[in-house]
Amino acid sequence: MTNPHVDLITRFYTAFAARDAEAMVACYHPDCMFMDPVFGRLNHDEVCAMWRMLNGRSKDLAVTFEKVEADEGSGSAHWEAVYTFSKTGRKVHNKIDAQFGFLDGLILAHRDRFNFYAWTKQALGLPGLLLGWSPLIQNKVRREARKSLDAYMERDG
Repeated sequence: MTNPHVDLITRFYTAFAARDAEAMVACYHPDCMFMDPVFGRLNHDEVCAMWRMLNGRSKDLAVTFEKVEADEGSGSAHWEAVYTFSKTGRKVHNKIDAQFGFLDGLILAHRDRFNFYAWTKQALGLPGLLLGWSPLIQNKVRREARKSLDAYMERDG
């Protein structure tokens, strides 16, 4: 017998690997909450817009996942994304650990964790290497990500 939450996480990342944002967002509960080091805390509409934006904007995104585990209330997975960061044209290989909470067979809580400094070194090059650990650079990245998300939501709903 398969675990429905393992199946849900697998469906989510299979859709992500196929760059099918609509199948991804269908996995979320209407009251969901998402959190990661770049975008911070997002509600249902915001996280759905984020996945649509990221899938639509990346030309070379490759996603892999493994270590999918889940029980009745929570789950986890490890996933990796390789892509070109559009602002700098630099290649990024981000390694992310995700945690999930569930309600009514859907994702209610989703938290992605990754090494923000490792990401800034790859995405920003020398500025990321020298200052990517600092709140100054990390907060700038967060502000720019939020600005992009807000503009996407205003333009594309």
